[in-house]
Amino acid sequence: MQIKQNLLELVTPVILTFNEAPNIARTLSKLQWAKEVLVVDSGSTDATLEILATFGNVRCVQRPFDSHANQWNFAIKETGITTEWVLALDADYLLSDALVAEMGALKPTPDVAGYETAFLYCIFGKPLRGTLYPPVTTLYRHAIGTYVQDGHTQRLKLAGTVQRLGSRISHDDRKPLSRWLASQAKYADQEAALLLSKPASALRIQDKLRRLMVITPLLVPLYCLTVGRGALDGWAGIYYALQRGVAETVLTLKLLELRLAKQQDHAPSE
Repeated sequence: MQIKQNLLELVTPVILTFNEAPNIARTLSKLQWAKEVLVVDSGSTDATLEILATFGNVRCVQRPFDSHANQWNFAIKETGITTEWVLALDADYLLSDALVAEMGALKPTPDVAGYETAFLYCIFGKPLRGTLYPPVTTLYRHAIGTYVQDGHTQRLKLAGTVQRLGSRISHDDRKPLSRWLASQAKYADQEAALLLSKPASALRIQDKLRRLMVITPLLVPLYCLTVGRGALDGWAGIYYALQRGVAETVLTLKLLELRLAKQQDHAPSE
């Protein structure tokens, strides 16, 4: 297929939503260049659907949620996307003008399957100097991509070369803390099951530390404040460090719960 001069003409942004009223309008406002934005909603009960309806380039499809991987595979395989490329976004990802211009100027060779982007993490709109959030493949040829579930999140399997874009995406989640805390409890169940299902040799170094259980709840927030320079970001940096510490603590509690329950099951009955 011949690539047009502006790659944006061949891109459909795709977003998954569930009760994203605090975020979705800001994200969609940065996607006005797209002829169509596909949103797969999993039954929002807040104002998300009303907000989506105010954007003329948005097509919303609803599907009950079962897993992130299944939701994404449905989005890119079963919704009738007509462009060669998709831009996979979370509902709290904000594109900069520089990133949009960079994508538009791309001239990918046939061996290039996708592009990954790094992130500028924000707390209530304030960009942080550092983040633990890893780069993600966001722009890719969807016909050769498949998602698999990996713990609480999804991983994209893509046949071909993945290059890095120079501009970053802003991650700026404005949902309330109560929503975030509820999500961590659910994520901990999935992450603990994944950690315990793999041999130590198959784990990343950070996951090996997590299985030790007593290290990461202390080490991660300290890392965020020092190496990540969060201490220089004021209260926003402290907020982020505490968030990361709470997430690691919840996971540690879940691992401990499973270990103690296993010990109880194997304890001799009286």
